[in-house]
Amino acid sequence: MKKSFDLRVYEAVSHIPFGQVATYGQISDLIGAYGCARQIGWSLKRLRLPSPIPWHRVINAKGQVSMSISREGTDWVQIDLLKSEGVFINQAFKIQLCRYLWKPDLFKDSD
Repeated sequence: MKKSFDLRVYEAVSHIPFGQVATYGQISDLIGAYGCARQIGWSLKRLRLPSPIPWHRVINAKGQVSMSISREGTDWVQIDLLKSEGVFINQAFKIQLCRYLWKPDLFKDSD
């Protein structure tokens, strides 16, 4: 049976290590849904909070937390969660991707 899109997203996001981030586009590529970065965001938005899925570790391609009134405060929750993991976020809500970007080992054998 094929896993749903949301389940594939949640599974990939679950692998992002503490103190690191991934971009929406990176997650879409990892699950083979090339060009579906926006759908990754919608999938994460469907999570019930609090969630064991580390949704807060996914940011936009500019290295920023996507700030929007439509997020109903989850943008600020995301910032607080990332800061609690030691991720530095500047005043423009930007994160240094060269320092914090997750680089998954695609060739590692997973059990």
